[in-house]
Amino acid sequence: MTAPPAPAGLAGLLRRLGGGGLLARAARGAGWTALGFGGGQALRLASNLVLARLLFPEAFGLMALVSVFLTGLAMFSDVGIGPSIMQSRRGEDPAFLDTAWTMQIMRGALLWLASWAAAGPAARFYDAPMLAQLLPAAGLTLLIAGFNPTRIELAQRRLTLGRVMAADLGAQLAGAAAMIALALATRSVWALVLGALVAAAAKLALSHLMLPGPRNRLRWESAAARELIGFGKWIFLSSALGFVVAQGDRAILGRFLTLDMLGIYNIGYFLASAPMMLAGAVVSRIMIPVYRDSPPAADPRNFARLRRLRFALSGAAMALIALMAFAGPALVDLLYDARYHAAGAIVTAAALAQMVQALGMTYDQSALAAGDSRSYFWLFAARATFQTAFILLGATHGGLLGALIGQGLAFAASHPLIALLARKHGAWDPLHDAVFALGGMALGAGALWHAREALGALSGVG
Repeated sequence: MTAPPAPAGLAGLLRRLGGGGLLARAARGAGWTALGFGGGQALRLASNLVLARLLFPEAFGLMALVSVFLTGLAMFSDVGIGPSIMQSRRGEDPAFLDTAWTMQIMRGALLWLASWAAAGPAARFYDAPMLAQLLPAAGLTLLIAGFNPTRIELAQRRLTLGRVMAADLGAQLAGAAAMIALALATRSVWALVLGALVAAAAKLALSHLMLPGPRNRLRWESAAARELIGFGKWIFLSSALGFVVAQGDRAILGRFLTLDMLGIYNIGYFLASAPMMLAGAVVSRIMIPVYRDSPPAADPRNFARLRRLRFALSGAAMALIALMAFAGPALVDLLYDARYHAAGAIVTAAALAQMVQALGMTYDQSALAAGDSRSYFWLFAARATFQTAFILLGATHGGLLGALIGQGLAFAASHPLIALLARKHGAWDPLHDAVFALGGMALGAGALWHAREALGALSGVG
């Protein structure tokens, strides 16, 4: 017997998703990214639960500071090699790719040396002597990552992301297994550092073995270098400020909280930020090619297609963020022991702040797709200024809860500037913003009422 024919609507949907058109490739890319990210986060959560029972909160606090410094080094030296490959007309030229790879290796070596130089001052600043040893060891991950092939960016350019996600998952699985095994053997924070090194090495090996594309070799072509540096100089400045946006909360709170409480904050923030991390991963991988090949200002049909894509991405992100905001305290109590109880309120507060951030998450890539890295930089300068000011004011006057409220206010203050940037490139959609602003306010009010007791307890921390 033959299977009954698929319904016309389903058949049409499958045909569209299976085609070679831009939105079909974008949808498949988003699906692979969501699948890979979801699997990676599930793996990270499972290993985190095991490690929380094998290690102590101070270990997670130390690793949070290590992550702040390594992320800072990486972002303060980012010259936009990935976005350059994705948006450039020469993005598939072997000479261009090899020049980009050579620059990436040089950067990785310099970052490792910088981690040695930063180790002593960081240990003294945070009064955490272990940082002097942990930072140089963990800095090896930056050196290893410098050798990752440009096949990764080439796959993102083409929106063929299945193997990229498989390589990422394989690397995370190897790292998690190593962390758990080492934690069982040592009960030391070194398990987290050495596991990160295993994950970096696994990603390097799997990316070379699994991804199609030309094999990189050391090469320096002056024209390619000039294009990479010309586009990347503003990305460099944007990424330096992006560090403040992405890691500034932990850098500031490291001065206000004990290492134990910083570790608890890190766990709560990890859970709360999972939806936005997923959305950010999808947006960063698909939106530059979509804007590049379907500029919204060029044709009303392009704008309509982007509206559908944007509504789908924002709706999914808002729904997941709201789920975390409502379920945060219960989820933490279910997954962790009593030492981590305060993380539940942190999940709710951080998720509410990120509802505001989700409103503009699909807009800024329009500037990069158009080669307008300068405007992208000025947007990040404003966001970094708002976030630093509001978090510092909040932490000073309201402790940890005040800092989280400050983060939400910073996202709100940044949104008009994001809308202006999007309008410049024909991407701003006021209908989208109105719908999700009203929906977010309703969901946020409900989550605040639901978690009022947990948030009240958090107000005394700091």
